[in-house]
Amino acid sequence: MEYFDSHCHLDPMRYGADLPGVLDRARAAGVIGMAVIGTRAADSEAAAALAEREPGLVAAAGIHPNDAAEAEPGEWDRIVALVDQGRVAAVGETGLDWYRTTAPADVQRDFFDRHIRLAQRSGLPLVIHTRESTRDCLDMLREAVGRSPLAAILHSFTGTAAEAAEAVDLGCHLGFAGMVTFRSAASLRDVAKTVPLDRLLVETDSPFLSPEPLRGKRNEPANLVHTAACLALARGEPLSTLAAVTLANARRLFQCPR
Repeated sequence: MEYFDSHCHLDPMRYGADLPGVLDRARAAGVIGMAVIGTRAADSEAAAALAEREPGLVAAAGIHPNDAAEAEPGEWDRIVALVDQGRVAAVGETGLDWYRTTAPADVQRDFFDRHIRLAQRSGLPLVIHTRESTRDCLDMLREAVGRSPLAAILHSFTGTAAEAAEAVDLGCHLGFAGMVTFRSAASLRDVAKTVPLDRLLVETDSPFLSPEPLRGKRNEPANLVHTAACLALARGEPLSTLAAVTLANARRLFQCPR
């Protein structure tokens, strides 16, 4: 079977000399596609460079909400340049984070709005972080789609079934990461059952959120197979079907060549 990891952080700053091995293990596990997500200008540029070198990889450029207050002068311009130069397939990681609150709410909202408008202008999908902020993110997205079309991914989704349904109504895709495999996450698995298959994505958020049975270890894209298997079991679908459809969903969103 073949899979697509719709959200991972693979720049050399995180994996160092082990990055070639990480990619080799992913491909050996059947993970043939990976979206490498930026969180600042530097790692967005590194993600773009990696995607240009490695087959099956695409990149996203953005400034993470937890880093918004620390963005340096000119850093946003570097994100815009990556988009305008056609070097990335998505905008983000952006969104709101009311858990860490390392950046003031008004700064996070400003940067989220910038990313939304950049995605709308470019026609690229928007990768959204919604930690304890799903309601506020959906409100901003509803306002945005009233202006112009927007494709969006709520990554590492942990919201309610009602929020999932609202996101789908707004045209979003929902990505599920290793948390859905945790023993304590029965309610999240119930939410995952409600998401239409054509709006479902599977991700690792590497190097974070390792799935069971690898919880507590550094995550990597090869581990996607555990999350996919858990989702297929929870949803009562063959793993082969879930893998094939989520692969197709990601390829369509990121406009990947076959």
